[in-house]
Amino acid sequence: MQAPYGLDVNDSCANCKLRSAGHFCNFEPELLKSFENLKYASAFPKGAVLFVEGQTPRGVFMLCTGKVKLTTCSVDGKALISRIAEGGEVLGLSATVSGRPYMATAETLSPCQVNFIRREDFLRFLKENGTASLRVSEHLSNNYHDSFDHVRSLGLSHTASEKLARLMLDWIAKNGKETEKGITLKLTLTHEEMAQIIGASRETVTRLLGDFKNKRIISIKGSSLIILDKPALTAMVSS
Repeated sequence: MQAPYGLDVNDSCANCKLRSAGHFCNFEPELLKSFENLKYASAFPKGAVLFVEGQTPRGVFMLCTGKVKLTTCSVDGKALISRIAEGGEVLGLSATVSGRPYMATAETLSPCQVNFIRREDFLRFLKENGTASLRVSEHLSNNYHDSFDHVRSLGLSHTASEKLARLMLDWIAKNGKETEKGITLKLTLTHEEMAQIIGASRETVTRLLGDFKNKRIISIKGSSLIILDKPALTAMVSS
């Protein structure tokens, strides 16, 4: 079904072509049918807030397509992006299971299709289905490892340039495409958002990107980030 924001919303999980082995909703037909009866499919534009840090959990948000940034803030308003979620991930899972407030604010970085399941329905679904409970454990474990990697990157990197190099290498590993010009990535984050991921200022990120371009490590054309010298990024991390 064609929806606003340029999305092709699929109301049926059973017929969804995006579902894969890594998706929470990749169940056997009978279990998938029970799961589908619980969800509310919605489409959101870029910049929509799904939930707010400190809010009492209403339920889980299954991200079908698009990207969502998870941000936590200090009392003085300093923001840190803890993770960029992509299609197939479940947002608000830890809070929904534990009953504790959401630990971050979830805001869409692009138009997204999201399936929402109320907390009461989701918990009942887990109690009645062991396979779904195991899938929750797998996703919570993956979230833990992602958070650990992020903290390790911030804590063990000595300079902002090393942190930015680590971020780019992570992007390459996940979404990099080899082209004649180099490894191409779609740049969807602002300088401010990149700064919030690596714990630096926007001005620092802007300066470092300029340095990387002057050294022919990267090239930026519109929304495309082209990695011209991956070994140089690796050397920054290994030094």
